[in-house]
Amino acid sequence: MRFDCSSGAFVVECHRDWAPRGVEQFYKLVTSGYYDGNRFFRVADNPAIVQFGLNGDPEVTAKWRFSRVMDDPVKQSNVRGTICFAATRMPNSRTTQLFINRGDNSPLDRMGFAVFGKVISGMDAVDAITDEYGERPDQGAINTQGNAYLEQHFPRLDYVKKAEIVP
Repeated sequence: MRFDCSSGAFVVECHRDWAPRGVEQFYKLVTSGYYDGNRFFRVADNPAIVQFGLNGDPEVTAKWRFSRVMDDPVKQSNVRGTICFAATRMPNSRTTQLFINRGDNSPLDRMGFAVFGKVISGMDAVDAITDEYGERPDQGAINTQGNAYLEQHFPRLDYVKKAEIVP
């Protein structure tokens, strides 16, 4: 999958043998255009991640909110450049939010975060995503107000212009 972003472009190679349910959900979301226009709303240092996956249109977010994915077993480690779904501590809580590991986050393996792919080109674009706002954007406000909230309060957030399947 190719992500054209305000910070540049990156390509994610998916591996069904790592996390088949995660790959299937990711495929559905990308082919539906779900990630187009998404802001990278969380950039954290511990663990070193960049997170996105709340749609800019609250109605679209609401349609996918309960599209939960059964957990996959962890087969690959959360190392730099890998991607997986964000989840709560509850089983089978993955929906639409993703994070890309910007460092070695292997302790997340024990917490059940199943990597389903890796960035195979453009990691410099992932590293260039602004960390200016850290973890300040409120996910509840993003859910209810979408990009209107983010553009008003966090105008320099980087975002996905277009996500698409590439051969």
